[in-house]
Amino acid sequence: MKNLPVFDRLSGKQKAFLIIIFLIPLFLLEILTFFSSPEDVVTGKVTNIEIPRGAALTQIADTLLAKKLIKDKDVFVLLAKSLGYEKKMRAGSFSIQNGLNDYQVVNYLISARENTTAITLLEGWELEQIASEVEKKLNIPSEQFMELCFDSLFISEFGLNVKNLEGYLLPETYHFAKGENVYEVIKHLVNQTLTIFKADSVQTRLQELRLSQHEILTLASIVEGEALKDDERPIIASLYYNRLKKRMRLQADPTIQYIVDGPPKRLLNKDLEIESPYNTYLYYGLPPGPINNPGRLSILGTIFPTETNYLYMVAIGNGRHTFTTNLKDHIKAKTEFDKVRRQVARERRKKGSN
Repeated sequence: MKNLPVFDRLSGKQKAFLIIIFLIPLFLLEILTFFSSPEDVVTGKVTNIEIPRGAALTQIADTLLAKKLIKDKDVFVLLAKSLGYEKKMRAGSFSIQNGLNDYQVVNYLISARENTTAITLLEGWELEQIASEVEKKLNIPSEQFMELCFDSLFISEFGLNVKNLEGYLLPETYHFAKGENVYEVIKHLVNQTLTIFKADSVQTRLQELRLSQHEILTLASIVEGEALKDDERPIIASLYYNRLKKRMRLQADPTIQYIVDGPPKRLLNKDLEIESPYNTYLYYGLPPGPINNPGRLSILGTIFPTETNYLYMVAIGNGRHTFTTNLKDHIKAKTEFDKVRRQVARERRKKGSN
């Protein structure tokens, strides 16, 4: 008994286990040697595929087989399982080069970056404008987008107690996977805004200003509506802070544009009398919430404003403003600009008549 070979002294289960361990590498080697490119595809080209989230390995294999990216579903599934990649296949939209063998396809699907669509949201856009762009670029119905932006249960997931997400969707350029659902898109936009407020320096500053996150976004949206030049954003924020401290109405034109129907226009005196809590010509303090979605620079400019004594400003037609500390100088600056504007209008009329 003692002189029997080691293998013969093993139990049946132990023998079977050793045989399997010995055969697996040979089997895999045989598979990899056997694998070759599908015969009826043209190499050098790519094929686009969609792998749904949560798709089983067999479903993925069916998709690949239908697109002629593999030759045999069962062999592909066996290979993926043998390599331990059964649950590592990525979901999303991919462009796979034709002519790969099964081993290469498996490795591609566990490491490839999915195809994405770029979408640029501009600073100062309102919810409706963002919803329209999302529908255009990501094929998500704008109605569905807007409905979720007003869904109190969904909004509460962010720890927010607001009526809608106006002001909370950070305008930037994003890349989303094709077929991304509306929940994930909005979550990403909101989280980008909320991340700004997580910095310790920002939290400290909010305590110094004695303003909430919502109030900062509200004022930042007004700054966004006024500013065209980045260097003026913290100055405009400072001006509004000064007016708030002195219990002066903000008298911010962007808040009137927000409540006037239609696209932006030259405001009339009657517009300044529209009854609305957003009318900063009628009511003191900040409006109930943001009037648009401010960009990062407007938010930071509002959190860290320039120190000034300015109380008034006049747009001078080139994207900039003349800032003043008293009403007398403000009227003077406005009168001077009105003269320039009338002169320009006369010159245009003369050119048009020639």
